[in-house]
Amino acid sequence: MGKWSKRNINELSIYYLAVFMLWVKTILVYVFGFHLKVHSFFEWLLLLINPIGIIALILGMAFFFSDHLKSKVILALHFVLSFILYGNLLYYRFFSDFITVPVLFQFQNVGGLSQSTLELMNWLDLLFLADVIILFVIIFRKNMIRKKITRREKQPILIVSILMIVLTISASFIHEKHLFQKPYDRELLVKSIGNFNYHLFDILLSSKMSVQSAIASSDEITEIKHYLDQKQKKLEPNKLQGIAKGKNIFVISLESLQEFVINREIDGKEMTPFLNQLIKESYYFPNFYHQTAQGKTSDAEFMIDNGLYPLSGGSVFVRRPQNEFYSLPHILSEKGYYSAVFHSNTGTFWNREVMYESLGYDRFFSDKDYDVTEENSVNYGLKDIPFVEQSIPYLQKLPKPFYAKMLTLTNHFPFILEEEDQVRASLDSNSNLVERYAATVSYTDEAMKIFFGKIKEAGLYEDSIFILYGDHYGVSKNYYKELSTFLETEITPAENVHLQKVPLIIHIPGQKGEFIPTTGGQTDIRRTILHLLGVEPKKELIDFGEDLFMKGRKELVVFRDGSFVTDQYIFTENLCFDKETDEQIETDYCQPYFDDVQKELYYSDSIIYGDLLRFLR
Repeated sequence: MGKWSKRNINELSIYYLAVFMLWVKTILVYVFGFHLKVHSFFEWLLLLINPIGIIALILGMAFFFSDHLKSKVILALHFVLSFILYGNLLYYRFFSDFITVPVLFQFQNVGGLSQSTLELMNWLDLLFLADVIILFVIIFRKNMIRKKITRREKQPILIVSILMIVLTISASFIHEKHLFQKPYDRELLVKSIGNFNYHLFDILLSSKMSVQSAIASSDEITEIKHYLDQKQKKLEPNKLQGIAKGKNIFVISLESLQEFVINREIDGKEMTPFLNQLIKESYYFPNFYHQTAQGKTSDAEFMIDNGLYPLSGGSVFVRRPQNEFYSLPHILSEKGYYSAVFHSNTGTFWNREVMYESLGYDRFFSDKDYDVTEENSVNYGLKDIPFVEQSIPYLQKLPKPFYAKMLTLTNHFPFILEEEDQVRASLDSNSNLVERYAATVSYTDEAMKIFFGKIKEAGLYEDSIFILYGDHYGVSKNYYKELSTFLETEITPAENVHLQKVPLIIHIPGQKGEFIPTTGGQTDIRRTILHLLGVEPKKELIDFGEDLFMKGRKELVVFRDGSFVTDQYIFTENLCFDKETDEQIETDYCQPYFDDVQKELYYSDSIIYGDLLRFLR
């Protein structure tokens, strides 16, 4: 101790130590937090070098401060970068994605410092502070004699830092020449240029997108129209067209409901007995996928009403509510429909009260319209059973015909349920997340049973159609070890894509049930509803969906990260798989779909960022 206290400490030594510790921490997060998949020595090399340059450059900014502040600024910058890294880790644990600039402006919608966030933390996270504490102790140690660093010592550091960043970007281009043309593939960006460089790129991208609407012109939509016209020409109508003409429409969002729960039993008891029975009397799509991104439930709503893809970063509800849309409510209003949304959360959550007006809804029933108490609510609003019970009087008073969209809430991460609400499983305080998920799924199933009973009592059943869908996954990758045990199967990359399936149930009273194996996604729901109603929009439809009942469908489901699934193949993590066997096959099998995937994501982004639908007349 005595020897150490007498040593002269150069801020340069502190700087090198800070860079080294943050570099090591970043690599550990890459491997054990983000679980980044690397497939070659070159990718490993990229992973190792990509944090160094930007960390060294940012911490090197401390050299521009006065001598007595340099070490303290190094500590402060080190802490900020550690905080950013940890924020990404928490976000990734649930969303399996990386934070974007738009998400930071809608942080209240991803849970804030709620119980959901606390669920994602564990005691090992305290190690994130270990290097910060070490630096703090060294810098503020008493009797420490410091040596000044000269300009000759500073300059090489900054030059080498910049060269390392250039080297990283150059090597990334060698690895993937279209890297920056795929901003939606954030995992590829982080693997290639690093987490901190990715955030700088994201800031530049967000700035560019913010001005795209101002410079857009009507000419841009011509090419998109041509592509969509060719796509729709291949489709053939079927006998169900117009079968639900003039009927009321219920679209019910089943929070976090994944397809694997359907017809599954726990200890001899069905998880979803009511939905299982309803499926037998409905058109059911077992190969239907959610396509949501960072906007989660709001993304699903956006796709169903517009047939466009969600944004790769943030939610359209928050980022582009001022756009002009030609949504499902707008189209239905042309046929005399009244549109309403029922959701017991606050109107500001996901900016819904503003966005619903832009989408053409006549009425939004929010928490202000419900009797919400501490006893009858959980997570973000009413429990599902009191929600459906309190909604019935409002539904009875709606002008007919109506389009009613209802959003359930109870089956939301972290899947909390009081003992008195557990309908088919009894959980103790030690239950893991998947067990809790099973319990809240069963509660939502019971709520749907009560809802259909109440709808029949209210006299609304016979003259309505019902579309029930899962909005997005419930169990994230962070809990795949538990889920793998529950499902008794290994969760491979291909199996992970299968887990993105969500239920789609189309129930038309009087129609027999049928399993329809076509591969589809949430962008297809709007055209499917219009087909069943026999509605012809007054304006040209600009969307990427295909009616799920029509023949000639390409059966291509595009995900926001550029991966996709067809009736034969799965493309994920830049690998191609046979859908039936889940075996990896040559990328050439998936190659024919690449062009359409890139075009659809690009065209959809152009429509949203450029507000191109305003040019439709």
